[in-house]
Amino acid sequence: MSLLSESDQRQVAEAITRIERETDAELVTVLAAQADSYTYIPLLWAGLIALVVPGAINYFPGWLSVHEMLLVQWATFIVLSLIFHIPKITTRLIPRSVRHWRASSLARYQFLEQNLHCTEGGTGMLIFVSEAERYVEILVDRGISSRLSDDTWQASVETFTRHVSQGETLKGFLECIESCGEQLKRHVPATHERNELPNRLIILE
Repeated sequence: MSLLSESDQRQVAEAITRIERETDAELVTVLAAQADSYTYIPLLWAGLIALVVPGAINYFPGWLSVHEMLLVQWATFIVLSLIFHIPKITTRLIPRSVRHWRASSLARYQFLEQNLHCTEGGTGMLIFVSEAERYVEILVDRGISSRLSDDTWQASVETFTRHVSQGETLKGFLECIESCGEQLKRHVPATHERNELPNRLIILE
């Protein structure tokens, strides 16, 4: 199932098209379900807890034999590994700094993957969202960063992040594109007609 419906995606594409008519910037939007599978995180937590189990059991001498204790430790690891692999639980086990680091790395990869660094005049702009991490980032190439500081996009990022947290990803995209577009039209106005990159929303599921 797609993160946004076809109708939602069409609205995002139309918003990009409207903005690009009045600016030389090339906007690309990317929506990821999750920045990383974090496969190792559930195993790490399950392993750590399973290691603690024998020590806790030792507070009750004679309760279990060594063989039984080993079976309990294995069972603890297996059961917790399965439980911790449930997406909603996995997300809660991952430190925020790790989640944001992985999302930020994916955003930079997508900037290169979508050829935003190859536009005429260096006017590529990426609006990246990772829903599971509730992470939003705006990356721009040199043609835009030389005219607008990174702080310009901060308010848009914060507002968009709140929308993602509230499950309003489409609304976040539309408002972000519009607010960024206002800045781009003033500082990177259109000098000629062009469309180097696709306007559609790119979804990573």
